Amino acid sequence: MKLTVKDAAQLLNVSEKTIYRWIKQGTIPVYRLNDQYRFNRVEILEWATSQRITLSPEIFLEQEGSQTPLPTLTDALVAGGVSYRVGGKDLATVLRSVVDVMKLPEEVDREFLFQVLWTREKMGSTGIGDGIAIPHVRNPIVLHVNKPSITLCFLDNPIDFGSIDGQLVSILFVLVSPTIKAHLHLLSRLAYVLQNTDFKSVLKSQASREEIMASLALAETSIDSKVKPSEGPAG
Repeated sequence: MKLTVKDAAQLLNVSEKTIYRWIKQGTIPVYRLNDQYRFNRVEILEWATSQRITLSPEIFLEQEGSQTPLPTLTDALVAGGVSYRVGGKDLATVLRSVVDVMKLPEEVDREFLFQVLWTREKMGSTGIGDGIAIPHVRNPIVLHVNKPSITLCFLDNPIDFGSIDGQLVSILFVLVSPTIKAHLHLLSRLAYVLQNTDFKSVLKSQASREEIMASLALAETSIDSKVKPSEGPAG
C-alpha cells in the first residue's frame, strides 16, 4: 500500500507539516509519484522504529479490520522459538547461524533465506537501536513458508549491525511470513511492543523463555486495548 502524507502523519502521530519537514531534510523514506508523495508502510514502520518515534494505534486498523484472523506476536514467537548464545563474529556469520537455528519447513532453502536476509541488510540496516535488530524479508512470498513465525535470538557476541545509534546488536527478532499482510501485521505489533520498557528490560536481561513469553503477552494486551473491535480503516 502506498500511503499519502496524511496517512503517514496519522501512523506516526505527527502533523503533516512535520512529515513535509522530514521529506525536505531527506530523513524519511518517500517516493514521488505524479508530483505526489507516497510512502511504503513497511519502510515507514522500519524507519519509525529505528528513530524511536512513538507509533499511533492507527498502524493496526488495516490489519485488525480484516475478517481473516491474524497471528499474535506470542503465537508467532512460539512458532519461531527463542535461541540463546547464537554464534557469529560478524553480520554474515551471525545471519548464517540464525538461519541454522530457525524452525523452518524442510522445503525451505536455508541458503536462499540467508542470501535474501543478507541482501536486505546491504540495502539498509534492520538495526533499530538499543542493541536490537529485526532482520526480515520485505517480500515474504518468496520463502514458501506456511505460517508466520518470529525467531528471537540472543547473540553470543554483540556485532555491528550499522544501527542508527551506533550500538552493537545482541538481540535479533527474525520475521518469516507466508504473506505480506501477515508480515505487516507482525512488524506493526513488534514495533509497538518494543516501546514497552518492561518488555525491553526482560529482553536485556536475557530472561527465560517463559518470562519472555509472559512479558510479551502482557505487552501485547496493550495493543488490543487501544484498538476498538468496531473500528476499521478509514475510506
